[in-house]
Amino acid sequence: MPTPTDFEEHKALEGSTTVQHPTRRSPTQDTLNPELRDVEAHDEEAVLEPALPPPPDGGLHAWLKVFGGFLVYINIWGFTLTYGAFQAYYKSDLLASSNPSAISWIGTVQAWLLIMVGVLSGPLFDRGYFRSMLYLGNFLVVFGIMMLSLCKEYWQVFLAQGICMGLGAGLLYIPSLALVSIWFDRKRALAMGVVMSGIAVGGVVYISMFDRLTISAGFPWTIRAMGFIALFAALLSFPALLSGSSVLARPRKARRLFDATALKDRLFVIFTCCTFLNFLGYIIPYFYIPTYARDSLGTSDSLALYMLVMSVAASFFGRLGSGVAAHYMGSIITWMLCAFGSGILSLCWISIKTEGAFIAFSILWGFLSAGLVTLPSAAFASISPDLSRLGTRLGMSWSVSSIATLIGAPIAGALLKTKDGKLDFIGVQIWSGVCLLAGAVCLGVLWVQTVKHQKKGWRV
Repeated sequence: MPTPTDFEEHKALEGSTTVQHPTRRSPTQDTLNPELRDVEAHDEEAVLEPALPPPPDGGLHAWLKVFGGFLVYINIWGFTLTYGAFQAYYKSDLLASSNPSAISWIGTVQAWLLIMVGVLSGPLFDRGYFRSMLYLGNFLVVFGIMMLSLCKEYWQVFLAQGICMGLGAGLLYIPSLALVSIWFDRKRALAMGVVMSGIAVGGVVYISMFDRLTISAGFPWTIRAMGFIALFAALLSFPALLSGSSVLARPRKARRLFDATALKDRLFVIFTCCTFLNFLGYIIPYFYIPTYARDSLGTSDSLALYMLVMSVAASFFGRLGSGVAAHYMGSIITWMLCAFGSGILSLCWISIKTEGAFIAFSILWGFLSAGLVTLPSAAFASISPDLSRLGTRLGMSWSVSSIATLIGAPIAGALLKTKDGKLDFIGVQIWSGVCLLAGAVCLGVLWVQTVKHQKKGWRV
């Protein structure tokens, strides 16, 4: 499942963050014939977009955008990436009559909507609808959480957590990154890193609350407490994101959503296959770490959830580490190594029978798999022949790949069987590992074709 980094890194901001400056006019032009000036002005309007000021790369308003984006990411990715905690609870308690595959659909639909609506929200941001999306997106997220606390049936949980929260998160996903990108240029990577750290922070906070409160306060009040935290973060993000941003109400040229020439680009097609295969296997361990720890290893509910916390926390360092490695080895090679390592690790999961070994697996998984969602965007920039189409093409690719996020975990859930009164995870483990290894092989093909096509050396 793609994460943040997933879109400034994926350059989906290409259409929404490009700053266009009006052509400077010499003083003598003001004395030209009025009719000539009118023609000239008309020509300028035909080719120029409404201008944004150059990024200040710092200052109070700029860093407030980073703080606001950080708060938004705590909410939208904090719940999405930690769905494994809900998966385990639903399977044993609230939705015990539903099978694991059906339960997985709730989390995957939420993640899929986050990405798909995120792709569509980019052009809306360009057209000046940031405030509307900010208000509506946060309302849907908080409303979905509060409605979840009242749910008793599967369809109610699906609507509240899968649909409502997914739609709200999608409206906030890209615009939050795009806004930060408008205010930063040279320091953009640092600013985005701070925003994206909200993913790990949100995951740790919400899983810890879920673990501590479900026993003492019960599920409904636990969810309400999480909803109040989400509401506080949302309200705090409003003044931070909207301060000094009146210029955003001015519409800009929106990027296209479809580029037919991409379908004839061999590198684009191979890249999309790579992301599709990787996303089929990537999110599965995050969904099933707590369930495996409790049902197969016999750990306490608390330790099972904290194994997921360890994995999410390790992913923060994995994002940083994969970025450094990509700087020296190239994005595609680093991405391939992460996919290969994650695939081998998923297959090694089959032999894990002790708590200590599974804790090590959870940490290594979070660290290695983080590159699967942070590196594709950087790799795509290496294979795109026309940077002006970067945002459009990457949006197309991620739209296809998001389907893998939607179906990967439910397929794994359907492979989950009961043997001798206990859940047998071997189908889940093999499915995740094989998909990731197939993705690594596909990445090898992408690397060979890119080196052959661009003739710029092996480091791409």
